Parts: sequence; C-alpha cells; structure tokens
Amino acid sequence: MFYHFTNAKGWMNDPNGLIFFKGKYHAFFQHYPYAPRWGTMHWGHATSSDLIQWEEHDIALFPDQEYENGGGCFSGSAIEKDGRLYLFYTSVSKENGQTQSMAWSDDGFTFHKYEGNPVIRNTPWGDNREFRDPKVFRYEDRYMMVVGAGQYDIGKILLYSSEDLVNWEFISELISDPKYGCCIECPDLYELEGRYVLMFSSVKSLPHRVCFGVGDFDGESFIPDDIEEPFKAVETGPDFYAPQTFEDPDGRRILIAWMYNWKRSAGAGRTQVGAFTIPRELGLDLEGNLIMLPVAEAMRYTVNESRFVSYDRGRLRIVFEGTTLIDRPFKDEPEILVLEDVGTVEVFINGGKETITTYIC
Repeated sequence: MFYHFTNAKGWMNDPNGLIFFKGKYHAFFQHYPYAPRWGTMHWGHATSSDLIQWEEHDIALFPDQEYENGGGCFSGSAIEKDGRLYLFYTSVSKENGQTQSMAWSDDGFTFHKYEGNPVIRNTPWGDNREFRDPKVFRYEDRYMMVVGAGQYDIGKILLYSSEDLVNWEFISELISDPKYGCCIECPDLYELEGRYVLMFSSVKSLPHRVCFGVGDFDGESFIPDDIEEPFKAVETGPDFYAPQTFEDPDGRRILIAWMYNWKRSAGAGRTQVGAFTIPRELGLDLEGNLIMLPVAEAMRYTVNESRFVSYDRGRLRIVFEGTTLIDRPFKDEPEILVLEDVGTVEVFINGGKETITTYIC
C-alpha cells in the first residue's frame, strides 16, 4: 500500500483510539502480531502528520493482565483530558468475559494501565459475553461512553456517563433491536454541523454492515430525524467495517474504517492482512443526509475515470483481473470519484452520498 496504512506484519482490523495529540494524528488498531489471522488481541499503533503517510510504532497495549487473559485487548477509543491521553478498550478475560478498561499516556507512546481496571465490570443485566468497543466523548459538562452489546440475540448500544473518566454510571439503551444480530459493534456518537450522528456496525448483514443515523441527542436518548428509516447505509461495499471518527484541530469530523472483511482469508505466503480506508471527511448535504469524501490531503490522488470502474446500460461495475467485484444498478450514470491504490479501490458516488470500498488483494 502507498497511502493506505497497513501494518508491517500480522493481522490488523478495527481502527481504535483515533485522535490528534501533541502535534500528531494517532491511530491504534486491533492487532495480532504473530500471524495474518485473528488471535489474542493487542493494540497496534501508528502516527501521521498528514493523514497519508503513516509510521508504525511499538505495540501500545499487550494483553498482559489477568482481566485480559481471554481474548486480550479489544477495540476502543481515545480522549484527551488535561494534557493526558486516555485509551478505553474492551478487556476480555476467561473468568469475567468482556469488560471495559482504561490506559493512559503523557507522551502518546508509553502507556500505563489503570490500577483499578476494569472501570466497567458488568452489563446492566450481568452477562458480559457481548459487551465491547467503548467510544468515549465529551458532552456538555461530562464524559459519555457508548458501548456495543447484546442480550438474548438482541443487538444493543448502551450509554454511560462519567465526570472523571473513572467512575461510570449506566444511563440508557440507545438501541435494542434483534435485526442487527446478537451484538452491535463499534458504536460512535458525534456532533456534526449542529446534528448528531449515531453510527455502528451490525454483526448481521443487512446486506450492508455499517449503519448511520442523523438526529438529536439529549444526553439520554438518540432521536432520529427519520422515524420510518432511522439508520441508512452510506457505504455499500464489501470491505468496510468498524469505522471510527474523531475531530481534528480544524474542526473536521474524520472517519477511518477497517478495509477487509471476515469472509476473507490470507492467501498462501501472506504475512500481513488488512488496511485502513483513506481518512474521510464527513458532512451533511442540503437535505440533511450524511456524506463522506476523502480528506483534502488525499484529493490529489483521486481520479474521475478508472480502469477498474465502469458504467454501462444502467450498471455500475468494479472489475479486477476479470473478476466482477461489484455490479449495481444505477438508473442514471453516477458522478464518481475514485481512489486507487495497490490492492484497493474506493469509489465515492454523487458527491459522497454513497461510497463503495473494495480490498482486491
């Protein structure tokens, strides 16, 4: 890859802890360093000055505590408080299942796990089998956290509140719906142009996997603008999952997702799999619909015509080495912007109203 981040070796998936801290963009990611497959999770770490060129660093979080002796350190988020960087992540143990823990750093590179971990030890119903991916954000005079969860095969998003990032109080269930499968993953709730966006990944194919809803948030509940169809798909490609957003120093809301999918397996001889999508800036169109386009720093790499993408007789197709990866009906020829890289094609349609991500390695 040239301008899509990939780690040097092993498995990478969900982007975690996206933040601008001490003059650098920091991106962490779920990581198994010993083979190109899922394993006991660590947190990999990379930084960038321009969102295009990334430098990989030493592993930030190792599963070295008793409360991580099951699946390790699952996904989470980052927030800055009083000049200190805090990471929140799901710690997975054999005895207690999935709990929420915290680590901190003063320099952004050396991390210390909180001695009182886990900071959230149980779901409200006491079953921790499906309880993961904490996203922490500031809301008015307090901190809030959304966590993906599941109970009786009903996917949920749980909302918590804290004044100090240590003591967390359960507030409400923002979503509880079986159509998203046994668990909702990687929830994110953020303000965008005076509205709020609730975003999450569904373990069940809809057939899309990532859902976006625009509406209001009052500190306890999310009220979608469209009651009939509250959550829509902006991204409809096969290789886009677990997106996370952050706000940069210029006030841009930037999204990065995992570019791969669970049905894939590493080919023979591969030592690394997975990538980040290009960072995307989010906005709302005149109708209040969510749109996303490559960040300005990446626009110079985009093209309007691509050898991989074609439109003919009402069909948009993405074809690689004779294999059709995408074949979609479009009544009118769409306006497209394409970002090509080694092994990846990202298509932005009609000003970012729809995007299609394909990982073709």
